[in-house]
Amino acid sequence: MDAAPPTPAPGALQGLRVLDLSRVLAGPWCTQTLSDLGAEVIKVERPGSGDDTRGWGPPFLKDRDGRDTAEAAYFLGTNRNKRSVTIDIARPEGQDLVRRLAAGCDVVVENFKVGDMARYGLDAASLRALNPHLVYCSITGYGQTGPYRDRAGYDYAVQGIGGLMSVTGERDDLPGGGPQKVGVAVADLFTGMYATVAILAALRHRDTSGEGQVVDMALLDTQVAMLANLGANYLVTRQAPRRAGNAHQNIVPYQVFEVADGHLILAVGNDGQFERFCGVAGCPELATDPRFARNADRVRHRATLVPLLEPVLKRRTRADWLAALEAAKVPCGPINDLADVFADPQVRARGMTVAMAHPHTDALELVASPMKLSATPVQLRRPPPLLGQHTDEVLAEFGVTDDERRRLRALGVIGAGSGP
Repeated sequence: MDAAPPTPAPGALQGLRVLDLSRVLAGPWCTQTLSDLGAEVIKVERPGSGDDTRGWGPPFLKDRDGRDTAEAAYFLGTNRNKRSVTIDIARPEGQDLVRRLAAGCDVVVENFKVGDMARYGLDAASLRALNPHLVYCSITGYGQTGPYRDRAGYDYAVQGIGGLMSVTGERDDLPGGGPQKVGVAVADLFTGMYATVAILAALRHRDTSGEGQVVDMALLDTQVAMLANLGANYLVTRQAPRRAGNAHQNIVPYQVFEVADGHLILAVGNDGQFERFCGVAGCPELATDPRFARNADRVRHRATLVPLLEPVLKRRTRADWLAALEAAKVPCGPINDLADVFADPQVRARGMTVAMAHPHTDALELVASPMKLSATPVQLRRPPPLLGQHTDEVLAEFGVTDDERRRLRALGVIGAGSGP
């Protein structure tokens, strides 16, 4: 007789119940992270349309016959391990349902505009009056306070107002110069990650005090925080750093260089690495030149050093450079497109894609979580849900009877749902 499969280890957040009233990216990224770690996430969506990102395609998931479904890849990438419930929270009956759900949850995450949830009676004060243990996380563009609090928040605008686009892109005096946004919505993603950390901290406080609390997350706050060393540079000097293209503001040489058959990244992080690079490159004299011996000097003399290195790098192919520099333990790397990334042996060895069965296909592939925990590993329990797929299942668990659901469905308060 075959042995029974091993019982999976419980997730680190098993037993935690999260009510997800968010949509698009920052909130769903937060709740997907919590769900990957074992939390039960109930995603509340609008009947008929659901999360905005369900329609943000193409590309759309293909079904078993190769036809486009209604499931956009964007939505699939941020909503695994969740159950979908469709409730119209603009209706009083829908608001009552959300209150019933919140009374039995540990965490609420929402990203409505400031004041919207209070109009619905679903703000932090109202829900925490029902459930004092609740951790209530609001994610907005600009936060619950301040002169911009009523503005809608979009990642692109926040990258601009928060300074990121002032330091991203080629130098203004070079071809192609000018402000650039980052290729993915980093303000949204970082806010989702910071929200996750804040929620876990609030839960730790609840463990010791018995009291929940309110978490106020803003995309702009996060964008300012993630300026990191560049923000610190400005506060020390009061001089705003400018765009530097692919170069680093504080380290030289740390940028893209053209080689004989393309480009590579050279990321010399300290003086020893620079000395080894110069040996590999056949110009050991540069490592002892007082203008370049220390990183601080290389930064000050960037305009002299980089033109000296450019013709040296062009003499050899990318493969030749990568092999020689890696052997000398000089940080470097290729510039991959996403086909290269997902074919990369290290990415594959680290299991950074996962396959899941989905109601529309047996071959759904998603980007995996990067979190590797030895005792409580990330678990893939559910594919991204169809719109309203779990409405009846979840509401029944919270005591909503068959007759109540039929009545609410007839009124349009809850959606028809989508079965597999």
